Formats: sequence, structure tokens, C-alpha cells
Amino acid sequence: MEQFYNETLFKLETAINELELEVNCPLKRIETVIHLIVECLSKLKEYVLKRGFKNTDEEIHFFKHQKPVIVAKLIYYNTIYKIEAKKPYGTKPIRKHLNKELKKLKRFFDNNLVFYKYYRSNNSFLDEKYFLRGKLDIQLCVDTGHFQSDMTFSTSHDYKVAKIIANDLIQVYIEDQLFRNTEYEKLDKDLPRLNWTGSKASLIELIYALHYQRVFDNGNNDIREIARYFETAFGIDLGNFYQTYLELRNRKMNRTKFLDALREELIRRMDEQDEK
Repeated sequence: MEQFYNETLFKLETAINELELEVNCPLKRIETVIHLIVECLSKLKEYVLKRGFKNTDEEIHFFKHQKPVIVAKLIYYNTIYKIEAKKPYGTKPIRKHLNKELKKLKRFFDNNLVFYKYYRSNNSFLDEKYFLRGKLDIQLCVDTGHFQSDMTFSTSHDYKVAKIIANDLIQVYIEDQLFRNTEYEKLDKDLPRLNWTGSKASLIELIYALHYQRVFDNGNNDIREIARYFETAFGIDLGNFYQTYLELRNRKMNRTKFLDALREELIRRMDEQDEK
């Protein structure tokens, strides 16, 4: 189980990272990611039902530590999709929208405080009731949704673990969006708001090129400051741009694909204008 799970998770995360680099439209990217995760869970379920578990310890480990990691990704991306799809226009409406989402996270935390403490404290004395199939105990605050879930591939609390993991990620995302929203409010309101619609990889390629050319404050800037400025100015989340830059460096061909395209297009336009 361990090897199959690790290989499956690695393939999923690799596919997600590639999409983060290449797909420009955030909502389209999230839709594709969600489909990938659903497919991944389907394969995992098929493997579990066909192979089973060696013992109860392996089953508990799977439903407490492994399956929730992947389900958390599904919850996270599905939530982010809804947040982005329903996001209003204007900094104040956006702030209200995001704060409403934060309240949902707080409500889940308050309603599941006992289990939060159990899980966060790495307790295990109730694991056989929480993370073994067919061990349903109504007195342990089981969600109504569990009764409609597939009992062959779920326990009473594996989904709650996934929610806890996902909510941590969602909170970071929302707080980052709130910070960006505040930064937008500080910008001159007379300036037009420009959004970067190219790929993240392209912008990161450009940022590093400008940084190494020392064009900002004679090079007396940290790359993080420059990246943060571009994120705020162009309404984009560059994520782990260090990792993206390493992937650009490791490309066997076209390591500066975007910069090369910029140069070629500029020369082409200049040539066209010279001919007129």
C-alpha cells in the first residue's frame, strides 16, 4: 500500500504543478485539477477494494494519514473554485466576500473542536472507532453526510481529517487574497488595473531576467520583493516561484521560451513598421 500510495500521490502532485505552470486561466486550471484528483481517488479506491489491508494498523494509517491528504486537495481546489467563481468586483465587496469565507472555516472549527484537539494532539486511543470501516459510533459526532458515503472506502472521520487539512490551506489562501486586496486599495485609484493573463512560468522568467539585469534600484532588491510587487501589480499568485525557476533551469530545451518569444515578436513588429 505504501509504495502504491506514494507513487499515486507523486504523479498527482507532478501533474498539478505542471498545470500551475502552463495553464493561464485560473478557473480552467482548477477544473482540470479537480478532475485529476477525482481520477486519482478512483484509482486509489479500486486498489484498496481489490487488495484490502494487511492489518488494522495499515487500515487506520490509510484513513487517518493517507487518503485525507488527497481528499483535502479536492476540498481545497473545489472551495477555491467557488470562491473565485463568485468573487465580486471592487475591493470592498471582495474583502466582504473573503471574510465571509473565513467565517465558514471558523464555524467548522467551532463545531468540531473536540475532534480538532484529538487530531492535533496526535492522539490514537479512538483511532479504531474513527478510522476503521464498519465501526460507526453515533455518539462520536458523525456527520450526516457519512451515512450517504461509500462505507467500503470511508470511515466515520477520515473526511473530517481531510477538512482540517484543507481548511488550513484555504485559510492561507484567503488571508493572502485579503492582503493583496488591501495592497490594491493602496494603489493609485486613477491607474488602470492590469491583470497578468500569461502563464505564471512566463512572468517568473521575466522577473528573474529583470532581477539579474539589476534594473530595480541598481539590483539592491531581494527577488522576493520583486515577485511580491509583480503579484500585487498584476493580480496574480506566483506560488512557489523558487521551485518554478528551478524547473525552468532544468528544461532541456527553450529555457527562456517567453523571453525569446518577446524578442521575436518585437523584432517582427519593428520590421513590419519599417516596411510601411
